[in-house]
Amino acid sequence: MSQFTIATRESRLALWQAEHVQALLEQRGHAVALLGMTTKGDQILDRSLSKVGGKGLFVKELEVALEEGRADLAVHSLKDVPMDLPEGFALACVMEREDPRDAFVSNKYRQLADLPQGAVVGTSSLRRVVLLRALRPDLKIEPLRGNLDTRLRKLDDGQYDGIVLAAAGLKRLGLAGRIRQVFEPTEMLPAAGQGALGIEIRAARGDVAEALAPLANQSTWLAVAAERAVSRSMGGSCSMPLAAHAHFEGEYLQLNAAWGDPDQAGVLVRARSADVVADLEQAAALGEAVAARLRAGGAR
Repeated sequence: MSQFTIATRESRLALWQAEHVQALLEQRGHAVALLGMTTKGDQILDRSLSKVGGKGLFVKELEVALEEGRADLAVHSLKDVPMDLPEGFALACVMEREDPRDAFVSNKYRQLADLPQGAVVGTSSLRRVVLLRALRPDLKIEPLRGNLDTRLRKLDDGQYDGIVLAAAGLKRLGLAGRIRQVFEPTEMLPAAGQGALGIEIRAARGDVAEALAPLANQSTWLAVAAERAVSRSMGGSCSMPLAAHAHFEGEYLQLNAAWGDPDQAGVLVRARSADVVADLEQAAALGEAVAARLRAGGAR
């Protein structure tokens, strides 16, 4: 039996994720403690992430805890994890994915199509901004930052007619009842890694990697590896309006991606490809091929 400490952000969703991993490891006989932390990304709420350093702001402090030996593993929403980890760190486990789709939440309207012209929709994601503009160019899209509960409270306070959130977070916190409409990937393509949990460790910690191995889900890992390769190949950060979503059909991994121009509403470049994918190298190659198609179509 091993003793492990999980570094986690202190938002309700981050704690749910950490406790979920804690329970799975404890079922396998390990003793697991949690180390709650507040990250830069949690503290800076008045500016969009793309302006203050990107999604990596949510993982930096957790990585410092790993480096200093105060924690052995960190549980992340994979869409918050930068495409390239710092030297000496590794993604040791990707778990089975929850619903990867986006959800429309509103107190007044049943679906996006029901919103009146000029209605205010909240989102903090450039990807969602360009995809929403493609669906409804008449809407007024306003920034929305904060953890899940904060975003819902801003909606309930009447600041927005509707907001767009990841379905996975709402479902994990028992808030699926708030979802009015789930967007199919054909209308609103998810972010790379959306709905999946990734566990980061120090690369040298073979003992932790071994303990985490039974928690990994290979088909999810391959799908998100392809998605993240699109993003990495495009120089991906959260300041890029990029979507990528992969799913298996038999042994073929189908990968769709989209890039939107934040300065030119309605400019959306789409690309897709499929291939037999059995390992991470093949997944990455598929992602790079789709990224090349995006660039050929005018994405930058």
